[in-house]
Amino acid sequence: FDERANRIANALAARGMGKGDKVLHLMLNSINWLEAYFGIIRTGAWAVPLNFRFTSDDIKYCADIAEAKTMILGQEFTERVEPIRPQLPTIKDYIFVGENTPADMEGFEDIIEKASPEPLKVALTAGDECGLYFTSGTTGDPKPILLTHKNMECAAVTEAEHHYQQREDNFILIPPMYHTGAKMHWFGNLLVGGRATIVTEIELKSIFEAVEQERGTIVWLPVPWVQDILGALDRGELKLKDYDLSSWRLM
Repeated sequence: FDERANRIANALAARGMGKGDKVLHLMLNSINWLEAYFGIIRTGAWAVPLNFRFTSDDIKYCADIAEAKTMILGQEFTERVEPIRPQLPTIKDYIFVGENTPADMEGFEDIIEKASPEPLKVALTAGDECGLYFTSGTTGDPKPILLTHKNMECAAVTEAEHHYQQREDNFILIPPMYHTGAKMHWFGNLLVGGRATIVTEIELKSIFEAVEQERGTIVWLPVPWVQDILGALDRGELKLKDYDLSSWRLM
């Protein structure tokens, strides 16, 4: 994971990305999501994670606000991005995560394979910016929120101490990682060297299956999902006796 993040950082730097530049990050939850995220911020650039529900207009709006130079996108978003590409003059490089890379984009695995695995030497301070996050735009246009490396460091330390996260923990990552809550709760586990399991199939039973199969210890869930679980248990659609959840210590 560390080496692949280094390779992404070096690949981005070779394409002119550096301190203060912005990279749009539009992907569904996956290990590639995290590799790309850490690769971006290791260059000194700002990661700009986008809500996977954003429409083409939302994506264009955020790209304009951020003045992004590069976009890393999953194959699921091609149909939303292609129509607006002529309206995104600041974006020079498109990096495609998935199969059948379009001819005018670069493949994620291709750039990783060709890049150096060595750490990129970039002078960064805790006060340097590392991420531009957008709200979901439920009451208007998405609103940008700027975060620094110090913000991320504090999130990691706070979560590790508040939840007593340890190396033996396995954090079950479920909510979309473009959201700060999904990542920052997990950051504590990363800080202490714990495992993470990324769940991509969002069904209630998938949560219990992940805990049982991967011996998950920590699960972060939004309140509506918890309510759905409790409702399913009350209705008998989920049965606790069907799963070994003995490893699960914190929600």
